[in-house]
Amino acid sequence: MTNGFPSGFTWGAATASYQVEGAVSADGRGPSIWDTFAHTPGRIADGTTGDVADEHYVRFADDVRLLADLGLNAYRFSIAWPRIMPAGPANTVVPAGLDFYRRLAETCLENGVTPYATLYHWDLPQPLEDAGGWLVRDTAERFRDYAAVTHDALSDVIKHWMTLNEPWCSAFLGYGNGEHAPGRTEGADALKAVHHLLLGHGLALDAIRSESGTYGIALNPAPIHAASDSPADRDAARRIDGLRNRLFLEPLLSGQYPADVLEDTGMSEWFAAQEADLPLIGAPLDFIGVNYYCPTTVAAPDGPISSPVASTQPGSENVVAVDTGLPRTQMGWPIQATGLRDILVTINKLAPELPLYVTENGSAYPDFVTADGTVEDDERLDYLQQHVAVCQELVTEGFPLKGYFAWSLLDNFEWAWGYSRRFGIVYVDYATQARIVKKSGAWLKNYLTSGSGGE
Repeated sequence: MTNGFPSGFTWGAATASYQVEGAVSADGRGPSIWDTFAHTPGRIADGTTGDVADEHYVRFADDVRLLADLGLNAYRFSIAWPRIMPAGPANTVVPAGLDFYRRLAETCLENGVTPYATLYHWDLPQPLEDAGGWLVRDTAERFRDYAAVTHDALSDVIKHWMTLNEPWCSAFLGYGNGEHAPGRTEGADALKAVHHLLLGHGLALDAIRSESGTYGIALNPAPIHAASDSPADRDAARRIDGLRNRLFLEPLLSGQYPADVLEDTGMSEWFAAQEADLPLIGAPLDFIGVNYYCPTTVAAPDGPISSPVASTQPGSENVVAVDTGLPRTQMGWPIQATGLRDILVTINKLAPELPLYVTENGSAYPDFVTADGTVEDDERLDYLQQHVAVCQELVTEGFPLKGYFAWSLLDNFEWAWGYSRRFGIVYVDYATQARIVKKSGAWLKNYLTSGSGGE
């Protein structure tokens, strides 16, 4: 035991391909929906793209060594689908893409770091979006093909796999309110993307599962609280909990979609026609990854319901988020570390024996380099300490929590925010690509190497 954690506990940091790699046209990589979206004027807050990002595609070996030097024993990265099969259903496999991820995984292993690969972190090949994207069933079948090719090529060096990252974001930010790529506003039809993403997960899992690996999915569930005990506010919380949590957890863990969510959104008839897919979607998992950032408190609308607008809440567009006075990160997200316990316990009740990982956890603040060349990110350090303490408590209680991944290893392209938000425990000077370990990263290293909890 170290700091209350067993010796086999996984400590890692995470990144995502489009956010860090750059080299968007190198070695046969094709365009993704994020390339298209980021190059569309007005889509990204600071007008930037992921064309260069952190140059991780060429600097990965140094970045892996930096991760290992921080005392971390695992690296969660995502594989860019457009590097492997860029042209959609008529494509051929690009060997250079597979070779890059082999070199990345081998570099991890050479440095005592276990690779954890995510097959889909939002960078859908643009030709597949042109053919309908996640709103059509064919995309799920193409995902199965891509997963099978990738796993077959890399399963000797990568043993831990996640199919999807945060399908809630892919569906509702991508096809609901258009905040993320591909930028579509399809209302309740965004639930078709939910189903096809989960079907893609099930098809991929069926194609790649082997006894030599572990296989899971990374979700972003969150505790949803009612602003008051009034029936209207409790119903608002039910609706949002259904869309954010139960719409994903129940088919994955219980083999069925929540009937109330389908009724709220008017999608009951469409989903009834997809019922034969549920055994695939609900196939047993080896673990679930939980990306946790903050809780949400909601209330019913004060006045009459107006015409629905583009929203992440189809069928519940007028439910409002409530500020409860908690401190917030630069993203505006309230900080409540106990929410991590709440959501992990919720999932554990649905699947008591299932191993869980915190696959993302972190905070954005406006970091800067001081005159002496350091980055004093005390707020992020405090956030990190609070959430690691919750993990320590759960493990001490015998909870099946197997690992923790900080988000993110590096400052990077933060989706629609561009480079205006920094989540890294390592600072990146985008002009020079210099890396500087922040105070939070130094604390984590001390915590993991001193055995005393750090200072």
